[in-house]
Amino acid sequence: MSDDKETPERRRERLRQEELKRPSSSIHGSVLSDLVGALGWKGTLLLIILMIIGFFVVSIFVI
Repeated sequence: MSDDKETPERRRERLRQEELKRPSSSIHGSVLSDLVGALGWKGTLLLIILMIIGFFVVSIFVI
């Protein structure tokens, strides 16, 4: 292979770096996957449990 041609690995890395420069999330906030990625599995589990408990509390007091 000649030096002026880009290898597939280098091209993938270049494209990945370009995507990281332009985040796809909206200006209003980030998406759920960003939140879950930042929390980790323990934080995500805690968030799900709190949402379930909150749903039951709201459903009890609304009825």
